[in-house]
Amino acid sequence: MAERMSFSTRNDRARDNHAISRAVNGGLKRKERVNRDKRMTELVKAAKQLPYIPSVMSWLSTKLGKPSTLISQAEVDNLVK
Repeated sequence: MAERMSFSTRNDRARDNHAISRAVNGGLKRKERVNRDKRMTELVKAAKQLPYIPSVMSWLSTKLGKPSTLISQAEVDNLVK
C-alpha cells in the first residue's frame, strides 16, 4: 500500500500540476484560436451573404460582441477586410 501523503503536500502538487497544465494548454489554445479565425474568415469570404452556418454565426457573434440576430452584413464585411 502506498504511503499516505499530507494534505499540504497534495495541495502543493496539485497547484504545481495545474500551473503546468495551464501553461501548456494556454499555448495550444492561442494557436487554435488563430487557426479558427483564419478558417472562419475563409468561410465568410466564400459564402458572401448572411446568414451563415451556425458555427460561423457564433464566431461572428463573439468577434463583434453582439447576438447573431443583430449582426448586419456591413459589420461582417468590415470584420473580414
